[in-house]
Amino acid sequence: MQKFVVLIIAITAVLAASSFKTGAATAQEKGPAAKVAPADAKAPAAAEPAAQKKAPQGFFQILFSGGPIGVIIMLALIGTSLTAAYLVFENALSIRKSELIPDGLSDEVRYLVSAGEYAKAIKVCRDKPCFLSFVLMYGLNEADGGWSEVEKATEDALGEQSARLFRRVEYLSVVGNIAPMLGLLGTVTGMLMAFKEVADTEGSAGASQLAEGIYQALVTTVVGLIIAIPSLGAFAIFRNRVDQFVAEAAYAAQHALAPLKRGFVAAKAPPAPPPPPPPPPRVAAAKGTTG
Repeated sequence: MQKFVVLIIAITAVLAASSFKTGAATAQEKGPAAKVAPADAKAPAAAEPAAQKKAPQGFFQILFSGGPIGVIIMLALIGTSLTAAYLVFENALSIRKSELIPDGLSDEVRYLVSAGEYAKAIKVCRDKPCFLSFVLMYGLNEADGGWSEVEKATEDALGEQSARLFRRVEYLSVVGNIAPMLGLLGTVTGMLMAFKEVADTEGSAGASQLAEGIYQALVTTVVGLIIAIPSLGAFAIFRNRVDQFVAEAAYAAQHALAPLKRGFVAAKAPPAPPPPPPPPPRVAAAKGTTG
């Protein structure tokens, strides 16, 4: 995670340097053009600013066209976009059935539990660390306390492991909520600067100048929405996958620990009553005649 943070800082620094170089090159191009113009030019003064100002054409010029405050907000948006990409990639690799519920683990533990080899079953779970193995190991560690303790430990382990997965997925929701707010902040600051220009010029600023300022301000909102929409979509997909795999892990744990449950139930069952004694043999009546 630290390497990823360093990578984000390096990328944002490179983008900031490229944006500042682009602004410096634009300023140098405008400087000589103004010097070459003859002093006795009769063009109207109002036409010169319109001729010098050009709409940004390049990709980075469009992104970093909001001034210093817009550049800072844009760098923050780039950082959130890289974070979202990292979270999507990591969750796509970790939230898989093969990683959480390996094939054959439930059947292997069930066989060992049926044979009464609880220590070997715990060792198998330790050798294969995953979502299901942690749940089974917590339940088997409480085998001496009876089935009620095993069932409680299994439920607690399921809740703990599922909460851990949900916390990892929740960061995508955080990114999806922060990105539009950063974009809105850039838009509001850009609008403030545009209307400040109107106030400074005492209303002489034209519609084209206002439109350019608003255009530059709306760039951050567009970028924020572009980041937020995929992030929230990925969050919904991974959340549903976590729900599905947690349910499958609960079923697999019940399947593996079923022999243990049957053993405890059989041990607690009252002994069968002894069979009733056989009836006494019937004595044949003596046959005789009375005199």
